[in-house]
Amino acid sequence: MKRPIIEFKNYTFRYRTQAEPTLNDISLTIYEGEKVLIVGPSGSGKSTIGNCINGLIPHVYSGESGGEIRIKGRSPSETPLFEISQMVGTVLQDTDGQFIGLTVGEDIAFAMENDCVPQDEMRSTVRRIAETVEVSGLLRSSPFALSGGQKQRVSMAGVMVDDVDILLFDEPLANLDPATGKKAIELIDEIQHDTGKTVVIIEHRLEDALYRDADRIILIAGGCVAADMTPDELLCTDILEKEGVREPLYVTALKCAGVKLRPADRPGRISAMKLDSFAETVKSWYREQPVPDKEKTGKAVLSVQNVSFGYDPSKPVLEDVSFDIHQGEMMAIVGKNGAGKTTLSSLICGFISPDKGRILLNGEDISPLSVKERGESIGLIMQNPNQMISKPMISEEVSLGLRTRGVPDEEIQTRVSDILRVCGLYPYRNWPVSALSFGQKKRVTIASILVMKPDIIILDEPTAGQDYRHYTEFMEFIRDINRQSGTTVIMITHDMHLMLEYTTRAVVISDGHLLADDTPAAVLTGEELADRAYLKRTSLYDLAVGCGIDDADGFTECFIRYERTHRNGTKASDL
Repeated sequence: MKRPIIEFKNYTFRYRTQAEPTLNDISLTIYEGEKVLIVGPSGSGKSTIGNCINGLIPHVYSGESGGEIRIKGRSPSETPLFEISQMVGTVLQDTDGQFIGLTVGEDIAFAMENDCVPQDEMRSTVRRIAETVEVSGLLRSSPFALSGGQKQRVSMAGVMVDDVDILLFDEPLANLDPATGKKAIELIDEIQHDTGKTVVIIEHRLEDALYRDADRIILIAGGCVAADMTPDELLCTDILEKEGVREPLYVTALKCAGVKLRPADRPGRISAMKLDSFAETVKSWYREQPVPDKEKTGKAVLSVQNVSFGYDPSKPVLEDVSFDIHQGEMMAIVGKNGAGKTTLSSLICGFISPDKGRILLNGEDISPLSVKERGESIGLIMQNPNQMISKPMISEEVSLGLRTRGVPDEEIQTRVSDILRVCGLYPYRNWPVSALSFGQKKRVTIASILVMKPDIIILDEPTAGQDYRHYTEFMEFIRDINRQSGTTVIMITHDMHLMLEYTTRAVVISDGHLLADDTPAAVLTGEELADRAYLKRTSLYDLAVGCGIDDADGFTECFIRYERTHRNGTKASDL
């Protein structure tokens, strides 16, 4: 019989700086060799549970607690943090806070150096682990110079070389492209099977995390355990939806079609399901759905023509890339980590200049325009709002761009008030930015761009790290802006559901080349294209094929349209 390795008994915790407890009377047991997913909306307390497991509570984050925690039978409060780190290896969501070495190789080897592993063995292990997580070509690079996805893989490698009993992954997929995320889950699964280690994964992207089997899903809501079930059991309920956690797409589609799922149907993984038993129900639902009119395309507001660029002339990042972006579109730029997506946005904004080719704005070459001049028409909203905010108060931050352009005070006041109302921030106009949530800060950065009345906004990973409820709220807000003002929206994203649900076009970049310019459904139902671009074929395709539906593209678009209509209460003809 397996022994408990992580135990919470009637545990309550309140951070020193907060008035209310984050965890309320938690009772939870995880056994040796289990793989457990911990999910829940933002602020539910799931990351706090992770901090309890790895000893950051109480050794780093102080507060008041009640009840009991045991990690391998020991109380974290009575065990030095160094000794806990020898039992629990953690991959943090904020990878920059985890790096120690000056190079990737040094960082991966750090734990082995502390354990005085012989150098030959150390080098061999570093090479093997680096190859496994696909960073073998980066061993001499600084970890801080890597992309977000590369940093995540280096952090994973640093933990995997250590001989700990518990592996804790906090949002391991947050910065990874879909295919790399898939490999990360495969890798975690292989390690768990090969070593018998206990694995705890805290993650928003439930469907991606379930690419490999998990023993249990623990749903945290309001600081309490709302559910503790096997994936097959949990996905037959409506608990996830009620708590604002996104179900796998194929599960939602089956439920929308009227299928009553049972644990015996194995809904935890679509590859394990016998879909032929649901085929007629799904086909009947598909036939009943209305077909919308085809959307009209506006004029081209931005044209990328034969653009090439390389930070190092011998290593081009982009080669001969061409595409148009039309007025009023919401479109996505997707591809694997390091494909050149962010570089492309930097070229459009003028932070760097193309080596070849040109970029046109409303038919005019923008190469003579400065960053400031381009900013009049093109606004960039970065993934991390803290990197954009420079003023302490909300109104000051939103008005900053207008003031630097010499706009009269009276006009500034009017425009700032108007845009704060549009962004739902007017009640907070006199608040300090530091008092806002992450999502509210993102709205402040959007307001500071929209107040400039740009023709185009570029959103870099707009929903990274947000739970389904906040994600939906944020993206509906962006869509309202797009519809009300006709602002063209370009999204750089790894979130394939975001691309499916909120955009009408996807430009696919891989290794500096444009691989496709098509509808999101077409991109995510083509296996060869998805593999080349490190994307992940949507599970709606697998559902359609498994139910004998020939037009997988059409089924995918139909379901996304249905889900959007059902959620918003709009007519299909309006979409």
